Amino acid sequence: MDDEKMTMGNGQLGVGWRVERLGAMCEVIAGQSPQGKFYNDTGTGTPFYQGKKEFGDKFIRAPKKWTSHITKMAYLNDILMSVRAPVGPINFATQSLCIGRGLAAIRAGEDIDKDFLFYQLLSKQNEIKGNEGAVFASINKAQIENLEISLPSLPEQKRIVAILDEAFSGISLAVANAEKNLTNARELFESYLNNIFTQKGDIVLGKLSDITTDITDGDHSAPPKSSEGIPFITISNVNKKTGLIDFTKTFKVPEEYFNNLKLNKKPMFGDVLYTVTGSYGIPVKIPKGVDFCFQRHIGLLRPNERTHSSWLYYALLSPMVFKQATERATGTAQKTVSLRVLRSIQVPLMNWKEQESVVKKLDEMWMKTQYLESIYQQKLTALKELKQSILQKAFNGELTQREENV
Repeated sequence: MDDEKMTMGNGQLGVGWRVERLGAMCEVIAGQSPQGKFYNDTGTGTPFYQGKKEFGDKFIRAPKKWTSHITKMAYLNDILMSVRAPVGPINFATQSLCIGRGLAAIRAGEDIDKDFLFYQLLSKQNEIKGNEGAVFASINKAQIENLEISLPSLPEQKRIVAILDEAFSGISLAVANAEKNLTNARELFESYLNNIFTQKGDIVLGKLSDITTDITDGDHSAPPKSSEGIPFITISNVNKKTGLIDFTKTFKVPEEYFNNLKLNKKPMFGDVLYTVTGSYGIPVKIPKGVDFCFQRHIGLLRPNERTHSSWLYYALLSPMVFKQATERATGTAQKTVSLRVLRSIQVPLMNWKEQESVVKKLDEMWMKTQYLESIYQQKLTALKELKQSILQKAFNGELTQREENV
């Protein structure tokens, strides 16, 4: 009887369960990419998936690539696993399709329910580790086949799937509502911001160059790197959501390099940064008491004595400014808002008292928005943890054992 039992999370043994290698219960098909010359985006041939880019919550989304040459196939109801970073995410195939080397297909055998297998693999995503405990950057066919699967009888598998389907349906609805509320909170602030900067009436417009003492960008020379010194930020350090700089992943340059920069290349408290290349249009507040350098893909706007720094930040954040930047950005691979365009972008001209009033209203609205977002984000985190907790109980045999003991 011991051979038919598995260790449960509470240290006891669940009767009727056994542990099997995945390869003994399923067929695993390692993906193989056709040559690039066979790819197309016109729908000719067989849908082709290279990795998890088109993964949905449970079912893979519509293809964006097709291939006229078949290498390895997956079929309807096969489980697709991402086998290159990230390793472990899974989706069901919704039709016959060709899989590249970033995916593997797992085809359930007769003794294992495909949905039971899907849920168990979902519960194991964080457990796929290398020999020394490091998460795999990739996983091969043999490693997938050696994954251990906890297996009750087929009727019990179907009973567990029914319980999980019902529980996950409720969680999915709660997640959708939380995400909708999160989006609504952000849109409410953006609408309020837009209304302030597009008021009709006796509004006088002026250029950004009229309300600043300088508009420039980062140093164009390649910065020398050093182990110690002054942080150097790029667009990747700009947090669009918070309007702040993330200094945790910056490299450093020697202090001598920083000291030799022109004054208008050294950000000061009260200046506002503005991304101008690639992910353009993101304004950033400058923290107090921090020296740093920035790349040429970021612009710097230094407000004049008649312009409130926070008002300038909100103006740059407004849809009114973003629309002008988008209409006049140039380039194909990466759009760029030139300094000439940035200087000529128009904004409402307000006196200091009016600016203070606008800043106060927007600060209050921003705080409310951040508070609501934190609540909805906490709810999403709690729902994710609940989902994982239910999965853990399911494959410890805890979801149905109470019924068996009644």
